[in-house]
Amino acid sequence: MEKRIYNFSAGPAILPEEVLLEVQKDLFALPGVGMSIMEISHRSKPYDAIHTEAKANLSKLLGIPDDYEILFLQGGASLQFSMVPLNLMPPKNKADYISTGSWSKKAIKEAKRVGTVNIAATTEEGEGEHKYFKRIPKQSELKLDPDASYVHFTSNNTIFGTQWQTEPEVGKVSLVCDASSDILHKKIDVKKYGLIYAGAQKNMGPSGVTLVIIRKELVERSQDSLHTMLNYKIHVENDSLYNTPTTFGVYIIMLVTRWLLKMGGLDKMYAINKNKADILYRCIDESGGYYKGHAEKDSRSLMNLTFNLSSEALEKKLIDEATKAGYNGLKGHRSVGGLRASIYNAFPTKGVEDLVSFMKDFQKKNG
Repeated sequence: MEKRIYNFSAGPAILPEEVLLEVQKDLFALPGVGMSIMEISHRSKPYDAIHTEAKANLSKLLGIPDDYEILFLQGGASLQFSMVPLNLMPPKNKADYISTGSWSKKAIKEAKRVGTVNIAATTEEGEGEHKYFKRIPKQSELKLDPDASYVHFTSNNTIFGTQWQTEPEVGKVSLVCDASSDILHKKIDVKKYGLIYAGAQKNMGPSGVTLVIIRKELVERSQDSLHTMLNYKIHVENDSLYNTPTTFGVYIIMLVTRWLLKMGGLDKMYAINKNKADILYRCIDESGGYYKGHAEKDSRSLMNLTFNLSSEALEKKLIDEATKAGYNGLKGHRSVGGLRASIYNAFPTKGVEDLVSFMKDFQKKNG
C-alpha cells in the first residue's frame, strides 16, 4: 500500500512519519557506519552515541534531575510489576496501590507475591464479568499508609479511557508510576516521583524497550540476593548494558525524542494532544447521546478515548465501515466493548478531524 491508513491502535501504536522515513532511509546502513542499526554491537561507539543521546533527550524533555538514573530494560511494564516490589518493598515489605484499571490490578497481583499490599483506593464498579472503571479517585478517597515503602498508581488506563490529571499527593512516601500509555504526552515534575516506568510501544517507540526512571537513593534498596536481571542496582551499574539491550528500540526512542525536541518539547506536545482530544470529545458530547463517552468527564484520557453506541450491532457496523474507510483499530478492548480511539503523540490532528467527519456522517445515516 502506498497510502498510510489512520492507526488508532492502543499499542504497538503509531510512530511519527518523519521518524519512520528516517529509519527506512538509514536501515540498510547508518550514515558513517556502513552497517544497519540491527547489526552493530551494543558495545560499539556508534551504539554508545545513540544510547547516550536517547538518555540526554529524555532528560531534556522531562527535566530529569541529576539524582535520577535512566534505564532501558526489557520485559515490558509487566516485568516491572514484579521488579518494583522486589526492589523497593524491602525492608518494610508493604506498599500502597491505587486501583484504577486492569493494569493496576495486574501490578497488585504481582506485588502481593512479595509483601503486603494496601489498596489505598479503587474505583471499580459492577459485578462478576461486568466490572469496569469510569473514573480516577479523588485525593480525599485515598487511604494511605505513611509507613508504606511506596505508593503505586497507573497514570493512564488504556482499556477504560481514564487518566490522572495530576499526581496523587502521597506525603514523604515514594511515588511509583506506571506511565506506559501517556509517557511524554506532557511535562511532569519528575521530582515528585521515586520511580517511573513505561513500555515504549505507545508513545516512545516499538515494543521491546521499557523505560525506567529511578531516584538514585531508591536504587540502594535493591538487595544483592535478588536474581541479577531483576536487580535495579545491577542495571544502573552497567548503564542498561548488563546483557544485550534492544538496540533497535533504543535507536527509535532516540529518534522520537529528537522529533519531540525539534517540534518544541512537551508543552507544545501537550497543547496539540489536548486540542486533538477536545475535537473528538466535542463530537461525542454534541451528538445528543448518540455517542456516549465511557469515562467521567473529569477523568477523561487524552490518549485513549472510549465511547459506546446504543447497541453492539451499531458499534460493529461503525467499526466495519470505519475499517473499510481507512480508520484502523477502533474496536474497544474485549473486556469493555464499544469503541476506542487511541490518539498518541504521533497521531495527526487531521486524522481526528477526519474521524469526526466520518462519525457525524455515520450518525446521519444510521441515527
